[in-house]
Amino acid sequence: MAGTKNITYHETLVGDQPKHWLLHGPTKRLVDAYHYHSPKVGVVASYTPKARDVKDHFGIFRGVDQLESFVQASIASCGTYSQCKKQNCKPEDLRDDFVPVFTNIGSVTYHNYLQKGETFINIGIIKFYKFRQMICDGRIYRVPSGLDLDAYFKNFTDERLLGYDLPKDFKLIAELFDITGVAIKKEIFNSL
Repeated sequence: MAGTKNITYHETLVGDQPKHWLLHGPTKRLVDAYHYHSPKVGVVASYTPKARDVKDHFGIFRGVDQLESFVQASIASCGTYSQCKKQNCKPEDLRDDFVPVFTNIGSVTYHNYLQKGETFINIGIIKFYKFRQMICDGRIYRVPSGLDLDAYFKNFTDERLLGYDLPKDFKLIAELFDITGVAIKKEIFNSL
């Protein structure tokens, strides 16, 4: 791995752009911003579905895309951040050696739907992280229109994250359990 020495990281993902941490191309990246991140506990990240995301699907942001957004916000972002800090490297250095793979869904319950232009947050809670494998539980909530998410989550805490402590005007969209992903070494991935 072509690691770089003395890389300086922010203490969290907040304030950094998802494109720096998610190796997906821009049309497949389903995270717009990080609003809260506690590296050993979890993350709050938002996305607003674009016209391309709902094309040919009745203007609805599909459940499978909600799941993908959750995986990117939690497992991909948090796992990449943790692995980069551990190896003192940049995210693009990981691309040379690893392929991120989504491996398991425990269960997902959808309570509502999302449409183009409706901002939502993914709350991902890290249950397990070891050997580049991460398991998260979480929820997806539609955000009240016009809310400044950066200001709202500025003083959020781990306790509030773990308790999904949000006002009633955040609309529960989905609950997710045992969502699992792992970064597999390329030589192993190519032999599968």
